[in-house]
Amino acid sequence: MSKKFERIQQARARRRRRVRKKIHGSTERPRLTVYRSGKHIYAQVIDDVAGRTLAAASSVSRGFERGEGETKRDCSRKVGQLLAERCKDAGVISVVFDRNGYRYQSGRVHALAEGAREGGLKF
Repeated sequence: MSKKFERIQQARARRRRRVRKKIHGSTERPRLTVYRSGKHIYAQVIDDVAGRTLAAASSVSRGFERGEGETKRDCSRKVGQLLAERCKDAGVISVVFDRNGYRYQSGRVHALAEGAREGGLKF
């Protein structure tokens, strides 16, 4: 690995630890966590008390179709909306958002959060 990539990974790990100290999902408000790879985005809603995943959606899951010419941000918004639908089916209305060390502003993580809000989730 290159030194630059190692520094980026270490910085993200520091941000993740800092955020996770403060955020803890409960039964009433589970934690919505995001993982972002180079091509895809994954999100799941976790009840930390019971240790269970209540709902999950990703850009590679069933029920998700990528349209012709859609950007990764467009796909992230659709994943957020799909996750909100699945949360409604599971009876989850309100969540705590865990960005998992990723930058939020004007990126794919932001688009996923906006899509989830459009779908009816409350942060």
